[in-house]
Amino acid sequence: MTGQPLLRVEGITRTYGGRIGCTDVSFDLWPGEVMGIVGESGSGKSTLLGCLAGHLPPDEGRVIFDTRAEGPRDVMRMSEPERRMLGRTDWAFVHQNPRDGLRMGVSAGGNVGERLMAVGARHYGRIRDEALDWLTRVEIAADRIDDRPRQFSGGMQQRLQIARNLVTGPRLVFMDEPTGGLDVSVQARLLDLLRGLVRSMGLSAVIVTHDLAVVRLLADRLMVMKGGRVVEQGLTDQVLDDPQHAYTQLLVSSVLQV
Repeated sequence: MTGQPLLRVEGITRTYGGRIGCTDVSFDLWPGEVMGIVGESGSGKSTLLGCLAGHLPPDEGRVIFDTRAEGPRDVMRMSEPERRMLGRTDWAFVHQNPRDGLRMGVSAGGNVGERLMAVGARHYGRIRDEALDWLTRVEIAADRIDDRPRQFSGGMQQRLQIARNLVTGPRLVFMDEPTGGLDVSVQARLLDLLRGLVRSMGLSAVIVTHDLAVVRLLADRLMVMKGGRVVEQGLTDQVLDDPQHAYTQLLVSSVLQV
């Protein structure tokens, strides 16, 4: 590829006392590309995601983002206000539990509108119209705009969290097990929605999941983690159809046997 990667990850390492969270992880993420990260519990994928998204400080390494105004910046060296603004504009984070990413006491429309207000929107009518448009895009009926998230099903809460995150047009979205805990039929609907939004908006994304079906559908490239290390990476179909590492072979075969 030519040009500048949107995200450059260099040697990210994070330990907890003597225990490895993740160690020496490096990769480039290009505009419009989706990277999937898979592995069993304790493999380090969630620790890595936390470091990438700025939720956890790494012990070593750099996370360099190609900002709109200043070009490549080391996120770890940004001021706290700069990181907060990045998280409201060009970055978004979709939690596994939507309650962690929503204001449960605020209406559905208010949840979406709050992010717009955080970047300077003030006209109530336009904010409400934009919120209504996004609720429709994530398949939430217009007449639910004033309902609280607690009145929604788990799948609807997750779709609302997605609307709240994407309303400001971010370029990079971090997703932590976005379909975890949902019924299979609800998962399928949510995955179709995510795939459509990622493609139509040209989003880059980093998706952490234990579900190989999720990365098969959404991810262009795939990293497999074990014991805090990346043991295999490549194009998603290539890794899943012809796994080279014994651990990846075990993951793929365990799915096929279910």
